[in-house]
Amino acid sequence: MTKGSINVSVENIFPLIKKFLYSDHEIFLRELISNATDATLKLKHLTTIGEAKVEYGNPKIEVKADKEKNTLTIIDQGIGMTAEEVEKYINQVAFSGAEEFLEKYKDSAKDSGIIGHFGLGFYSAFMVADKVEIISKSYKENTKAVHWTCDGSPQFTLEETDTKTDRGTEIILHISEDSKEFLDEYRIKELLAKYNKFMPVPIKFGTKTVTLPLPEGAAEDAKPETEEVDNIINNPTPAWTIAPSDLTEADYTKFYHELYPMQYEEPLFHIHLNVDYPFNLTGILFFPKLGNNLNIEKDKIQLYQNQVFITDEVKGIVPDFLMLLRGVIDSPDIPLNVSRSYLQADGAVKKISSYITKKVADKMVSLINENREDYEQKWNDIKIVIEYGMISEDKFFEKSDKFALYPSTDGKYYLWNELDEKIKPIQTDKDGNLIILYASNVDEQYSYIQTAKDKGYEVLLLDSPIVPHLIQKLESAKEKVQFVRVDADHVNNLIKKDEPIISKLNDTEKESLKKEIEESVNNQKFTVQLEDLASDDEPFIITQPEFMRRMKDMQATGGGGMFGMGNFPEMYNLVVNSNSNFASELLKIENSETKKANIQYALDLAKLSQNLLKGKELTDFIQKSYQNLKK
Repeated sequence: MTKGSINVSVENIFPLIKKFLYSDHEIFLRELISNATDATLKLKHLTTIGEAKVEYGNPKIEVKADKEKNTLTIIDQGIGMTAEEVEKYINQVAFSGAEEFLEKYKDSAKDSGIIGHFGLGFYSAFMVADKVEIISKSYKENTKAVHWTCDGSPQFTLEETDTKTDRGTEIILHISEDSKEFLDEYRIKELLAKYNKFMPVPIKFGTKTVTLPLPEGAAEDAKPETEEVDNIINNPTPAWTIAPSDLTEADYTKFYHELYPMQYEEPLFHIHLNVDYPFNLTGILFFPKLGNNLNIEKDKIQLYQNQVFITDEVKGIVPDFLMLLRGVIDSPDIPLNVSRSYLQADGAVKKISSYITKKVADKMVSLINENREDYEQKWNDIKIVIEYGMISEDKFFEKSDKFALYPSTDGKYYLWNELDEKIKPIQTDKDGNLIILYASNVDEQYSYIQTAKDKGYEVLLLDSPIVPHLIQKLESAKEKVQFVRVDADHVNNLIKKDEPIISKLNDTEKESLKKEIEESVNNQKFTVQLEDLASDDEPFIITQPEFMRRMKDMQATGGGGMFGMGNFPEMYNLVVNSNSNFASELLKIENSETKKANIQYALDLAKLSQNLLKGKELTDFIQKSYQNLKK
């Protein structure tokens, strides 16, 4: 028997591992199964190249819990270790400067990849165990099994043993009093499903009963036999590890529901990622149905390293606008042992983020080119992601003209060049600006939309919550383009033309009319604006200036979150049609109270059309209307 001290630079390394390096003790099982997987795959490689003269067979990893003995055991059928290899890989822990390391990474101690990345994966066992045993037999000929024991201090024992005759390694954890939860079957299954669901080697945990098919010719009342079989809890070949050419749409859908068992809706489409230079990355991203919902649950993309689950917090790796998607990314090239700020500045991570952005843009182009009608039908469910990407990622925006759609209130869908060609002849103003009219709600802005359409204008329906930010981006990127919501002004002022204006009232009459209306309105929310319109146009029209309304909308979607904005007051224009019969008759009324009542009634009608008449004002208006009926 050999006795000795593990070569570490600080004697209290095990308490530090247990209490500091990991805040989440549950990852010990992930680390130990990862080691078992590595040992198994190494043997596969050695047998493939002919260096290991053994039968690889169909190895698996087994997890056993024994509440009576208070032990949790992980068994593999991999390469195993000789006494010399145990000495090298277990006892000679390369951990010089431990205090410096801990100090340097204390802010990212919750990062579940720290120990594994510094050769300490095995020692995570001491987070939950008072004592750990290793029984291992190498695949090499003429080697004996060895038994290593450590009680959580730097002291260990190492001796040969005859108790193990087959190759591989058994890790036996004597679970500590405060970690008994890790002996519960439910808890172990939960961890295996979370971290090891897609490990590349089958993982057995217990057995299950299966019903055998009845033999041909069996009697009708014959009872089928059952047998106990290994309960394999993982899928060693998940969809992202398979070539896209070998997968069907049904395969992708099945995998989606394997990832998200509680998600009943089908994904709209998928993007299969696969690159090996200048970094390694595979994965599948799914577009769920999003609609206009910006509050959909994020952190649904799972990050793996060689099929080992790491985290579902992928911010910094996946571009922010794609955090609304779901799926898997698997890459060995993402540094998991550093702070988030470092991660976002890391060169490899930036390349990965750019690659994912490019792949999504390319997928959008192929989808719209392959089946435009289907793409248009899905637009309302994907537009929030596309628009967010256009706002936040310049490279994505540069490609967006090929796949971003601009729907009209008539249900037509335009690419940018199609829209430009359609509206340029009639919607270019006197200064050469292309004016794009849009609505955000067809019902609320119905009358304004119809008035614009009567003049031959095309009105877009842009109703996602981030549209104000999108149109700001488009106006700054496109030359001589302006977006104006259809209710921002009277239709004659939306697209200014060099057209003669005929006025029924002279300047003195107009000045008198404006003053009387301003005194009657007496409300700072309204700025009175006289316009010489058609005599059959409404006498009063309420509009909201484009800039003020847009800033208010941006504030509503931003707050302190995605787009921070200041507070903007409610401001409206009261457009008075000075050519209307109402304006002419108003000037003739001598009784000031009657004049004021008429102005208020016309204002109430205008407010009603904009859904601005509420509460007491609405009740009073209805009562006045009934009184007028009686008259």
